[in-house]
Amino acid sequence: MKTNTNKFIIYLSLLLLSNVYVAAQPVEIKMNEAHRPQIHFSPKRNWANDPNGMVYHNGVYHLFYQHNPDSNIHGPMYWGHAASSDLIHWKHEPIAISPDSLGTIFSGSAVVDKYNTSGFGKNGQPPLVAIFTHHDAKAEKAGADNYQNQSIAYSIDNGKTWIKYSGNPVLKSPGISDFRDPKVMWYEPQKKWVMTLATKDRITFYSSPDLKTWNKESEFGKEAGAHGGVWECPDLFSLDDNGKKVWALIVSINPGGPNKGSATQYFIGDFDGKNFTASHTDARWIDYGPDNYAGITWSNTGKRKIFIGWMSNWLYANQVPTTTWRNAMTIPRELKLKHVSNDIFVTSQPVAELNKIQSKPIVIPNVRVKNKLDLSKKIGNAALPCRINLSLDETKDFSIILSNDAGEEVVIGFDKKQKQYFIDRAKSGKIDFQNDFSGRHLAPRLTADNKMNVSLVIDVSSVELFADNGLTVMTSLFFPNKPFDQIFIQSDEGLTIKKLEYASMHNIWK
Repeated sequence: MKTNTNKFIIYLSLLLLSNVYVAAQPVEIKMNEAHRPQIHFSPKRNWANDPNGMVYHNGVYHLFYQHNPDSNIHGPMYWGHAASSDLIHWKHEPIAISPDSLGTIFSGSAVVDKYNTSGFGKNGQPPLVAIFTHHDAKAEKAGADNYQNQSIAYSIDNGKTWIKYSGNPVLKSPGISDFRDPKVMWYEPQKKWVMTLATKDRITFYSSPDLKTWNKESEFGKEAGAHGGVWECPDLFSLDDNGKKVWALIVSINPGGPNKGSATQYFIGDFDGKNFTASHTDARWIDYGPDNYAGITWSNTGKRKIFIGWMSNWLYANQVPTTTWRNAMTIPRELKLKHVSNDIFVTSQPVAELNKIQSKPIVIPNVRVKNKLDLSKKIGNAALPCRINLSLDETKDFSIILSNDAGEEVVIGFDKKQKQYFIDRAKSGKIDFQNDFSGRHLAPRLTADNKMNVSLVIDVSSVELFADNGLTVMTSLFFPNKPFDQIFIQSDEGLTIKKLEYASMHNIWK
C-alpha cells in the first residue's frame, strides 16, 4: 500500500511539473497585434533595435539585430536572428550570439571569409565571421573608459550557430568610451580587411590580414557633417557612377537628426585603403524622417548595395505603444548615386523584391484633384498595407491623407513655396507617450526639375516616402486608435496627376 501511495505521489508530482512546464511555454504569437507591421520585419517578442551582421550567403539573406529577449525595453543586448531568401519574407531564427564574461553583444557586422584568412573554415568551406562590440556594463558602471571592445565569432553552418573566438577581444579600446559598431569589408586592391569603427565624434579605420589582428589606419569626420550627438553604426562601401567607383560613408548620429533625435547621414568621397576623403563637409541624410536609424548594408551582395534601418528613434523607442514586441525595421532599400547639377547624392528605393507581395496595380491616368479626392472612389477599397505612386508634370502643393472615422490622420505632402516634403502626425492617434513624437517633419526637395514622382510604402503603423527617384526619403511611424481605412488626395489650388498607381500589399507573415 505504501508503495502504491508513493507511486501515486510521484505520478501526481510529475503531472504537476508537466502542467507547470506547459504553462511556462511562450504563447504563440500570430504577428497580427494592433500596430504590428505586416510588410516589415519585427521580432516575435520583446525589444529590437539596430540591424546587425547582415550578410548574404548561399542564397540566404541573414538579418541579425540588437535584441533583448526578456523585455520590451532596451536592456542586455543579444544578437537576434532572422533569415530570408527574398528580403521580404522572414523566418525567425534562434538567438545567434549571447552575452558572456566579456559583456553584452552590441552592434557589428558579418562577412564571408572566402579566402579563409581567419583559418576558421573547414573542408574547403569559407566561414562566416561576425565582428561585434563587447559592452562591459560592469566596467562602465565602475567608471572605466575602456568598456567597449571588438570581438569576433564564426559560423561553419551558414549562420545557424556561432562560436566565439577564444582570443577575444581582437581590438581593445584605447580608452575611448564610445568605441563600437564595427563594419568590416574586404578591400581587394590591398588584400586586407578594413574595419570602419565609430569612435566618439569621428570614424576610425583599422585594417587586418586575418580578422584577428588589427592596426589603425586613419580617422575621418571630426570637422565634417553633423555633430549634435555621438557618431554610431558606420558603413563604408563603393557605388557605381557610370563605370567609376565612388565611395560612400554612412554615419548614424544621436541626437542631432534633421527632425530631432536619431538619424543617419552620409558622405560621398574616395577611399584608398587607408584614408577616406570626402568631396563635401555638409551633412546629407539617407532619410530625413524621424524613424530610420542605425542602418547599414548587407555584405556579399556584389554590386548591389542593399540597406535596412531600424524604424524608430531613441527619443521615444522605449515608449512607443506596443507590448508583445517593440520596434521594427524599414523596408530593405537599394542605394545608388544620382547627379544633381554639379553635385552627387545617394538615392534610396525599395528593393525590387517588394513587388512579390504587391497586387496588380490599379493605374489611372490624368487624375484631376481639386480640393479633396476620395481615393476609394477611384480604386474601391483603400486598405493598408498598400503602395501609392504619383507622377506629376508640374510641382504644386498637395497632400495625401490617411485617416479613420475617429478623426485621426497622417498627412504626407509637398509644400511648393518652401520646397519641402512633409509628414504630419500631430493628429495621428496615440501621440502622448512622448512629447517629441507629435508634429510635422520636413525634408528638402533636392532637385529643381519641374516633373515630380512620389512613391509611398504604407504599412498599418508606418509610411515611407521616396520622392524624386529616391533623392528625398522620409520614414515615419504612427499609432492610430483605429486602423486607417480612408485615403484622400488634396490640393487646394488644383492638381493633375499624370499617373496614379495603387496596389495593396500582402501580409508577409501568412
